[in-house]
Amino acid sequence: IMNAFGLMQIGLILSSTTIISSLQCKHLPLQQRKVIENSLRLLDKMGKKFPQQCLREKMSFRFPTQVLQPRQKESVGVAIEVIFQHIFHIFSKNLTLAAWDGTALDQFQNGLHLQIEQLEACIIKKHTQHHWSKEVNRLKLKKYFQKIDCFLEDKQHDRCSWEISRAEMRRCLQLIDKMTRKL
Repeated sequence: IMNAFGLMQIGLILSSTTIISSLQCKHLPLQQRKVIENSLRLLDKMGKKFPQQCLREKMSFRFPTQVLQPRQKESVGVAIEVIFQHIFHIFSKNLTLAAWDGTALDQFQNGLHLQIEQLEACIIKKHTQHHWSKEVNRLKLKKYFQKIDCFLEDKQHDRCSWEISRAEMRRCLQLIDKMTRKL
């Protein structure tokens, strides 16, 4: 049987976590910029300079920039969450030929994962997920990341395909950074 003091403690814990999470949501754009800056730094740290032999293999994936230009801040948040999920997915498989710094890669993945959880918590709170630009933007992003996935598979996840993908993720994160600074 729980006493009044125990119930009061639980109540305080619940109310404080709600306050903390609402404060985190309020500071999400600033937090995202820090995560992106850190992710860009880690992407650079993961691999060395772009290998000369990979220059002739350039590939254009064409990021759908319109997904980061909706009228509502929440929609941009949803787009960023989806982008982070895709990046996390890509950087979670067949990395053996990438020859990257494992610690930097782990930190990169952990940072993305934490940010995805943070975004999910804030977005669910605002109930915007179900009407995000009629799912069109979600499909555009899926198509973009499928191109990268297919490219990696076609090249059998060789070093150059990973370096080209890493450079593309860098561009992608820079676009998100540019967009969040405007918000």
